[in-house]
Amino acid sequence: MKLTKTFAMASALTALPTLALAQDAAPGFDEIGPYIMTTLLFCMAGFLVFFMAAGFAMLEGGLVRSKNVTMQMTKNIALYSIAAIMYWFVGFNTMYPGDFNGFFAIGGPTTLDPVGVAAADAALDYASVGSDFFFQLVFVAATASIVSGALAERIKLWPFLIFTIVLTGILYPISGSWQWGGGWLSEAGFSDFAGSTVVHSVGGWAALAGAIVLGPRIGKYSKDGKVHPIPGSNLALATLGTFILWLGWFGFNGGSQLAMGTVGDVSDVSRIFANTNMAAAAGAVTALILTQVMFKKPDLTMVLNGALAGLVSITAEPLAPSLFGALWIGAVGGVIVVFTVPFLDKLKIDDVVGAIPVHLFAGIWGTIAVVFYNSDASLVTQLTGIIAYGVFTFAASLVLWFILKSVMGIRVSEEDEINGLDMAELGMEAYPEFSHR
Repeated sequence: MKLTKTFAMASALTALPTLALAQDAAPGFDEIGPYIMTTLLFCMAGFLVFFMAAGFAMLEGGLVRSKNVTMQMTKNIALYSIAAIMYWFVGFNTMYPGDFNGFFAIGGPTTLDPVGVAAADAALDYASVGSDFFFQLVFVAATASIVSGALAERIKLWPFLIFTIVLTGILYPISGSWQWGGGWLSEAGFSDFAGSTVVHSVGGWAALAGAIVLGPRIGKYSKDGKVHPIPGSNLALATLGTFILWLGWFGFNGGSQLAMGTVGDVSDVSRIFANTNMAAAAGAVTALILTQVMFKKPDLTMVLNGALAGLVSITAEPLAPSLFGALWIGAVGGVIVVFTVPFLDKLKIDDVVGAIPVHLFAGIWGTIAVVFYNSDASLVTQLTGIIAYGVFTFAASLVLWFILKSVMGIRVSEEDEINGLDMAELGMEAYPEFSHR
């Protein structure tokens, strides 16, 4: 036994010079650390943004009637899955890099990182291809989720999914290339840190076009212009969905720092988290107070959407403002929701979950608010970007909705709408032991 130990020690001592040389040859953490940390940021932030899909599903499931809950769950898992495939198939390489150049780059990214990529190679790269692709992908699904909630309770499943294919594979990548792909808006100085316009307003414009073509739910508006509220099935579920979205937004905004390889980057990510949280809280409290003053009782659905509007508002510039700056930007988002929800009702535009006020109107506000804290941004350029995204997305969506309406119809029959889409479209109920409301 002693001889064995002695031999082992001698072998180890002999190997020390070799080990030292190998250690000297391997890149140090200073070389590969930024690659590792940024890749980790993309992965963790991507997980959080992915979890927002659950938040959208729970929010929508709580705000629709019980007879339509299964439909919303089906739409949400289907739209995420479609977005994941379409963004790989055509979206990613169409969006990056540069302006959309008139053709679609099908089949990308063609390769991910090699298995066990060498440290020497990793040190030369910004982050892993897989992490970057995944992080960009989860944003696309959020855009489609915005449309899902606004058009709930009366749209057919398959026309909606066909629209999702076009939105995630074509429309979003084209417009996204203008800014995040280094295209003409990026070169012009347009600033949208995490997507108040690129993601949220795009989803809002698509939803607005769909709501106009689709029309309101039966019984929502009377002939004399009165609005008849249609309560959701489960406000506890809607509240859970809002908290999940709030959590996911830390990845949405924090990951958009796009780097975590230095002390400054990590500090900036933490600053983004704090500002994101403050804006959401301010939006919720503002909606809470406003609904008490205006309606004599607080409105939980407005408070939930106030928090989401605060989040959308800070998304265009979550880094530069102070905490007070984030507070007032988010508070304005809360005000926007409280006033634009009844405004849409006056126009008889039926948005089941309040997605258009939250994502479109608050997204516009957040994009404008950039000029208060980003000295490189100009109001003219910000408005140019808002208008460009609005005209392109609304017009393209409107055309697509009209085509779908003419070819296959987008709205269920009156009887099916009354009975509920769960049974009419899917033949199954979310709450089979309860009677319909």
